[in-house]
Amino acid sequence: MTTLTVPPKTASPPRRPRTANGAGRWKRRFPLLPALVFTIVVTQLPFVATIVISTLQWNILKPGERHFVGLSNFKFVFTDERLRTAVLNTVVLTASVVLISVVLGLGLAMLLDRRFVGRGLARTMLIAPFLVMPVAAALLWKHALYNPNYGLFNGTLNAVYRLFGADSGPTVDWVSSYPMPAVVLSLVWQWTPFMMLILLAGLQAQPGDVLEAAKVDGASAMATFRHITLPHLRQYIELGVLLGTIYVVQTFDAVYTITQGGPGSQTTNLPYEIYLTMFRKYEYGQAAAAGVVVVLGSIVIATFALRTIASLFREEVSR
Repeated sequence: MTTLTVPPKTASPPRRPRTANGAGRWKRRFPLLPALVFTIVVTQLPFVATIVISTLQWNILKPGERHFVGLSNFKFVFTDERLRTAVLNTVVLTASVVLISVVLGLGLAMLLDRRFVGRGLARTMLIAPFLVMPVAAALLWKHALYNPNYGLFNGTLNAVYRLFGADSGPTVDWVSSYPMPAVVLSLVWQWTPFMMLILLAGLQAQPGDVLEAAKVDGASAMATFRHITLPHLRQYIELGVLLGTIYVVQTFDAVYTITQGGPGSQTTNLPYEIYLTMFRKYEYGQAAAAGVVVVLGSIVIATFALRTIASLFREEVSR
């Protein structure tokens, strides 16, 4: 009869008390406490004040009639025709700018991913529009490019007409005739470098052995892009779309500078409509309610953006 011998139990390492771990974590986080308090004071307290104002009927032209109205201002936000038009313009503007910028950014990123003479200079020049201040960029497009009398677009159009024997070409008032495309084009010029940088980082993070194996197997450039590069860039494209949406949906500078919401409210987006409600109609409560709705929508989009960023970090750590 065989007997089983049980190996002696090894002593398990002593566990640190939970209080010690908690104290250690707090010691590491304590230096960040002043920054956290400052962030709360600067961002969250004004937001709480905005929520309080959004529950009031408050017009500064009628100071004695301020009173509490609950959620009536939010009902106004979702039922007012001007705000519905502003929401539609915001969706059209944001979707157009983000999608066009992603497509152009992807094309430029693929060009810059190749080695050629002067690639560093080309990359610097292509990034430059993103570094221009929004108001300066809007003024540049409005006066240097769109102006019907001395703008570059009409000047080029007239030069082309003269090449074919005409005395002069048509004088097009680009801002009045095409207000939404005028704003979209200026924002695409500014945001394409941002998308290009994100997608270029994704292209340079591709595993070289996979690309080399596809090349050895005889895969064409289009097949490699479709089956390897594009799936690899999916999360980077999602990140660019989400971050671009967060920023573009808040556009005020280009709308105010180029078109001032016109003609006929064709380019009035939510930030500009909030500005009009606040500083033209002096309805503080309604403007605050619209601002709260925009912030909550931005938070929802930002949540998806943070999840995408976290998934990218997890992929990098797992490599």
